[in-house]
Amino acid sequence: MVVALLSSVTILAQEQVAKDTVKVPFEGMDQTWQNGADRRTSPVLTSKYFTGSVMIDGNYTHSFNNPNDNTVVGSTALARNNEMQISSANLGGDFTYGNARGRIMTQFGTRSTVIPRNDFSVYRGQYDMATMYRYLPEAYAGYHFNKWYGINVDAGMFMSYVGLNSYYQVENWEYQASFTSDNTPWFFNGLRVQIYPTKKLKVEAWIINGWQSYGKFNSMPGFGGNITWCPNEAVKLLTNDYYGTDAAGLPNRVRFHSDNSLLVRYFNRPTAKGVSRMAFSSTCDIGFEKGDGVGGFKGTDDNPAQYFLSGMVYNRIWFNKNHMAWTVGGGYMTNPGRYLVLYPTGDASPLPNPNNPTQTIGTHPFDTNTGTQFKGWDCSTNFDFMPNQSITFRVEFVHREANVPYFAGSGGVTSPTGYTTTALPADWKPDLVKMENRIIFAVLFRI
Repeated sequence: MVVALLSSVTILAQEQVAKDTVKVPFEGMDQTWQNGADRRTSPVLTSKYFTGSVMIDGNYTHSFNNPNDNTVVGSTALARNNEMQISSANLGGDFTYGNARGRIMTQFGTRSTVIPRNDFSVYRGQYDMATMYRYLPEAYAGYHFNKWYGINVDAGMFMSYVGLNSYYQVENWEYQASFTSDNTPWFFNGLRVQIYPTKKLKVEAWIINGWQSYGKFNSMPGFGGNITWCPNEAVKLLTNDYYGTDAAGLPNRVRFHSDNSLLVRYFNRPTAKGVSRMAFSSTCDIGFEKGDGVGGFKGTDDNPAQYFLSGMVYNRIWFNKNHMAWTVGGGYMTNPGRYLVLYPTGDASPLPNPNNPTQTIGTHPFDTNTGTQFKGWDCSTNFDFMPNQSITFRVEFVHREANVPYFAGSGGVTSPTGYTTTALPADWKPDLVKMENRIIFAVLFRI
């Protein structure tokens, strides 16, 4: 019995030593200030095997264009004007047992429709993938290896963070994302390997179905990766890079995209009643498509240019012990060929053309033929009230412009009356305009 007792004590001591020697990446660094990151200092719903998460994102937004159908155009965050909306209600969390790990988050609300509608890979083959996946923004299983500061191997659906912003609005400085974030992926479906060789460095590799696509457009998967370096808690540098074939039925048209961000916290007095913290984030993206009729950056009459250039900068100032914050910023995007532009919604939103996979059809399709131009810029400012780590009350003003009619005008994009039940007259077309101003009221909850 004594031997057994000593053996048990030895095992417990060894387990405690193992726990004490586990290396945690970025440990001791305050990352709650970062754009696109969890601002909580500690989780609430935590236990030995499960750490839960509940998020609710509600908003009321008003467009000064006053579209008659209340439809928001060109946004993945918003869906309806002049109505209280639940953009996203998420429930789930992280499971761990030993080194086995899994994460599942459910998704309900307007984003479960707004996000899947931009993925045309679901039209390849049988089964309605847009329906079967729309309620799962994240779902993966994997294993953690105790090497260096950790290695994670995960398979499933996970966040992309291309464009810096988080999929979850509660983690972002601004509500309506700039063109850079709103036109780049929110999720990937495939395999991810995360390697933490040092406390301050993460190297990540992806083998995925494609660019925010549930399935594959062609036979080749997409490849990509992330490098994140935090030399100290006040600076974050990252790059996301992607290569794949994402044009339906055009396996020789390749896509490359590079997304790069710098975040700097240049003032920090967390207990100050006045200005308590200041930081900025800047992001620059560059990419192109080449082959099968398009020429990347060097276009010709036969192979028009098709590329993506964008950038955005935001500055945020916190007050009153970080319980209030003011953010201002904006960005610019040019995308010849419009291969990453969000389609206007409503009747102007097209379906794939079965006779030509590079084009779309519909009563009034948005032109995405090769050689078409799209340029847009935006600016916004908001004020946040954050009485604790779990709730944010936000009011935000957004101005957006494009070089072509793109945003919903007063006539809307559905029908003359704004209802889908109204027959379309022969001379009717969606009312698209080049500019919009809007104000957003949002309540963001997380535990």
